[in-house]
Amino acid sequence: MRSSNPYLREAALRKASQSEARTGEFMTINGTLNKISLLLLVVAGCATITWNQVMSGSLASANAGAWMIGGSLGALALSLVISFRPNLAPVLAIPFAVCEGLLLGAVSAMYQSLYSGIVLNAILLTIGVSLAMFLLWRSGLVPITDKFRSVLVSCMGAIFLVYLATFVLGFFGVSIPFIHSNGIIGIAFSGLVLVVVSLMLMVDFDMIQKLSQSSVPKSMEWYGAFALLVTLVWLYLELLRLLSKLNRN
Repeated sequence: MRSSNPYLREAALRKASQSEARTGEFMTINGTLNKISLLLLVVAGCATITWNQVMSGSLASANAGAWMIGGSLGALALSLVISFRPNLAPVLAIPFAVCEGLLLGAVSAMYQSLYSGIVLNAILLTIGVSLAMFLLWRSGLVPITDKFRSVLVSCMGAIFLVYLATFVLGFFGVSIPFIHSNGIIGIAFSGLVLVVVSLMLMVDFDMIQKLSQSSVPKSMEWYGAFALLVTLVWLYLELLRLLSKLNRN
């Protein structure tokens, strides 16, 4: 079983299965849904904290930036640990959601201060795209094959390299032209990334279903919920970026 999501990869799944004693309790779809629901509530609650502070003015722009950097670094560190030690997902998934929530609250407030109503639109679009991808996956119109996954992995790798280059070059005051602008190329790039992230949702749905049919340890419910949360957060952030570009036109 393979997945385009880097946190649902075969090696990690094998580690989890080998490191846990079988207790007779296995991963289920309902259990995973309960976990992702809890993680989303944690994200929303923590996002509300930094959102209120930024919007009320009690959190200065510099401090908001610190929350964003701290939240992103914390989320990155925890995600790497969970990726290599999936058996720790039951312990680290909630702290990961806390970091994501603090990050998203500050980011969302910054966007909202620039473009009124953009956050609500991004949330509604995230829900709509997720539902559409779920229904498309359930319909079976787009088969999730190994070739499909391979193409998606290649696209993800290319996008990751672009974002990594943007991050590194930013320290030297250099920016990659066009793709972050509100021009045709910038909007087209954001649209392409959104397509990739949306397709990732379908692959994640398919993987979670297959895992639930494979008698993997129950802790993998947390792992599957964590991986799905990564995709949903990415989708939301990309929608914010695209909407901000459209608002600048």
